[in-house]
Amino acid sequence: MMVNVTTVLSLGLAAGLLAGCASEDEKGEKSDSQQNLKAQAKISKDDAEEIAMSKVPNGTIKESELEKEHGHLQWSFDMATPGDKDITEVNIDAVTGAVLNIGKEAPDAD
Repeated sequence: MMVNVTTVLSLGLAAGLLAGCASEDEKGEKSDSQQNLKAQAKISKDDAEEIAMSKVPNGTIKESELEKEHGHLQWSFDMATPGDKDITEVNIDAVTGAVLNIGKEAPDAD
């Protein structure tokens, strides 16, 4: 049985396109989920940042995320501070603005 090179290339291209569509759908679902979370939040990201910055003097926000964790919709901020290798994570309730947690983690911890 002889295999046509054009057929093999076409099948490979089609599989790649289908995989690309699946990735876009997954990204779209994640984006929709973030939009739903933002719709539930009563505290804006800017307001939550201000609260977090007040709890970590001289801190710089490196990453932020709106997430649902431990039953709370929260803004999570990873902050660096001068002279400290650890990251300070500050979690702000996205509905009430209350500080839920302030903790340290190693910079390579996920």
